[in-house]
Amino acid sequence: MTDSVVQKTSTDGRNKEFTVRPGGPYRVALLCGGTSSEREVSLASAANVESVLASAGHTIIRIDTAEPDFIPTLQDERPDLAFIALHGKGGEDGALQGLLELLGIPYTGSGVLGSALAMDKHRAKLVYQAVGARTAPWLYLRPQEDPSATSPERIIDELGLPVVVKPIDAGSSVGIAIVRDKDVLPEALEAAFATGSDVLVEQYLSGVEITVPVLGSTQTRALPAIEIVPKNEFYDYESKYADQGSVHIIPARISTEALAEASRVALLVHEALGCYGVSRTDMMIGDGGEVWVIETNTIPGMTGTSLLPDAAKHIGISNETLYNLFIGWALERAAS
Repeated sequence: MTDSVVQKTSTDGRNKEFTVRPGGPYRVALLCGGTSSEREVSLASAANVESVLASAGHTIIRIDTAEPDFIPTLQDERPDLAFIALHGKGGEDGALQGLLELLGIPYTGSGVLGSALAMDKHRAKLVYQAVGARTAPWLYLRPQEDPSATSPERIIDELGLPVVVKPIDAGSSVGIAIVRDKDVLPEALEAAFATGSDVLVEQYLSGVEITVPVLGSTQTRALPAIEIVPKNEFYDYESKYADQGSVHIIPARISTEALAEASRVALLVHEALGCYGVSRTDMMIGDGGEVWVIETNTIPGMTGTSLLPDAAKHIGISNETLYNLFIGWALERAAS
């Protein structure tokens, strides 16, 4: 199979552009669904991807990884590559990527390590700290620990209020709560632990919420920062996926200096986590213009209300071009 993407880079290393080189069409296994709490989001992303790629001439083999025979099906179909449209456990955490490596099937997005690191919010924050990116102070809690380790008193003593409680490895804001009252904290912790994950509690950050996608393989480019204005208290599940659940403002209404720093940080953490092809880093811009990293997603949503397609369209990259870029980078990596 030939490479299907060319990256053009200016002599100063900036203003990188991506163009799709003719190639294919390909037999694409579209992996979607799964058993995580983000199943419905995955199916919505997959419907969008399938429509676009089929219109572009690719043969789409849609495979729901919740089906018990999905692995034999994947082997029998012998696709040219797998397009991963899964979110959450079993799709975004490195497990599926490891399976595809063993099967010798090229796949879109980050590899095993980058996927696993970005999905684990605690370890991702350790990486952010190590490379000098600001991230909110936090506590990593496990349900089997001594009760005093997860007590509201300890949390408030170390982090104050308000705090954000979230499962360590869930996405789409599943299980997240902003806690402003000590009496509500036990309930929020119980709900987060009920997802089956360890839990992260971090100091609440106020400011302008933005996200910065990054695209590329050997050379990367940060797309325009998107300001997120949710209709609810924060960018929760409804705000992300309901029609008119949030407003996306491109470019974000922050200073030129903050925009530049947000792009620099997005590229920095993309590289530090070992991401490949695409990532989307969520951030908060403080009142003084400081950039705080919240988390990094290695398989951003591709639904009709998702952020990555909006940022790409803003600079003239259609959904068809975007998804063909993902395909090209998957084949490029497999050939290297």
